[in-house]
Amino acid sequence: MTTQNLALFDLDNTLLAGDSDYNWSLFLIEEGLLDAKTHHDRNEQFYVDYKNGCLDIYAFLKFQLQPLSQHPKTFLDKLHLKYMEKVIRPMMTDKAKALVDAHKAKGDLCLVITATNSFVTKPIATAYGIEHLIGTDPEMVNGEYTGGVSGMPSFQAGKVTRLNQWLTERGKQLKDFPISYFYSDSHNDLPLMQLVTNPVAVDADPTLTEYANAHQWPHISLRD
Repeated sequence: MTTQNLALFDLDNTLLAGDSDYNWSLFLIEEGLLDAKTHHDRNEQFYVDYKNGCLDIYAFLKFQLQPLSQHPKTFLDKLHLKYMEKVIRPMMTDKAKALVDAHKAKGDLCLVITATNSFVTKPIATAYGIEHLIGTDPEMVNGEYTGGVSGMPSFQAGKVTRLNQWLTERGKQLKDFPISYFYSDSHNDLPLMQLVTNPVAVDADPTLTEYANAHQWPHISLRD
């Protein structure tokens, strides 16, 4: 048993006042790297499916990761710097930063756990000062993205599996932490929220709001 507590954070629409995955596609369209006519409508439909809890995660990832395979990683990394400044930093709220900082000040083990791919999300977690990230991992061969997925997507119950794997690699289990927090906006995260000692709904969708109220979970807002 450790005396350290665990603080888990969803990213999109939780720490961020927006969705980094959805907006990445819009950003690529704006940059002229994706065809708006063929890409925009599918992006919108996948986003609706996610919010409705019926997203086909593998169909979505095939769609979302394919553009990564079209460019060298060096180009993508430079492009992401522009994305961070233009799109992501305006979504990073003071309240979200303060929440993360409060957990770090207490010495809690902080981890971002998100269904969005780790190429998009790792620099965002770093910008919040969070070292650890579990995201859906894009497949790489010889240092370049293939457009495929490596391992299990960290989506819905997959977040539980991926977290348990991550903890096992560190010789720990979730029950080892006296207090475990999970902050999320989405009913897609209920499988993991039901396992932690302190689930917190953050600017939650209607389904999660109803569930949180029924189970007397706290509900906070991180929007400025």
